[in-house]
Amino acid sequence: MKLIIINGPNLNLLGKRETDVYGDQSFQDFFTKLQFKHKTIELEQFQSNIEGELIDKLQEVGYSYDGIILNAAAYTHTSVGIGDAVKAIETPVVEVHISNTFSREDFRHKSYISPNAKGIVLGFGLQSYELALQSFLTNEQ
Repeated sequence: MKLIIINGPNLNLLGKRETDVYGDQSFQDFFTKLQFKHKTIELEQFQSNIEGELIDKLQEVGYSYDGIILNAAAYTHTSVGIGDAVKAIETPVVEVHISNTFSREDFRHKSYISPNAKGIVLGFGLQSYELALQSFLTNEQ
């Protein structure tokens, strides 16, 4: 199984940024543990602060990978382009958010990704990524 985690803007600052919301662990440390735990999965990651690069990556992997775990971060609520890219590709996408976006500002309650995602996991901290990964394993059996 080949999966990729695609992270959007500011997620490169995990462990440093708003630790009361996002925790104090870097994404790289979390990702290394996730790879170690799931050695049988070909697991990759990609992060960009640039909307077009996220769209390019979705298009690049969207016909050849078994699954995409996407945390588009703030672009979730603003990017019709990322939503359209998710709709255009064949690879299933699980939308992920570290925080519970519905307990935050009103503008975070709208997602341009959700209508085209296989599912959504939010509010469980970095564990949200693990839960999304598990959804691909469960559906494989």
